[in-house]
Amino acid sequence: MKYSTKRFALAGGIVWGLCLFATTLVSVYTNGFAKAFLDGVGSIYPGYSISVVGSVVGLIYGFFDVFIGVYLFTWVYKALGK
Repeated sequence: MKYSTKRFALAGGIVWGLCLFATTLVSVYTNGFAKAFLDGVGSIYPGYSISVVGSVVGLIYGFFDVFIGVYLFTWVYKALGK
């Protein structure tokens, strides 16, 4: 079976971006659900906050962050298998 580095990276980026987006929106409307976790995210991603706009910022940062990480991981995995 062949593994597509780009597809793995896209899947990881989409999943993490959407999870961060949804968690932020739930936190906005429930007054602090997962606040400790999201405060930590805010210390990593500049401009991120627990708000509706912050959920979009987190979606973008989260997508690119995990896309790059998974891309590098699968690239190394494939390189070691040869």
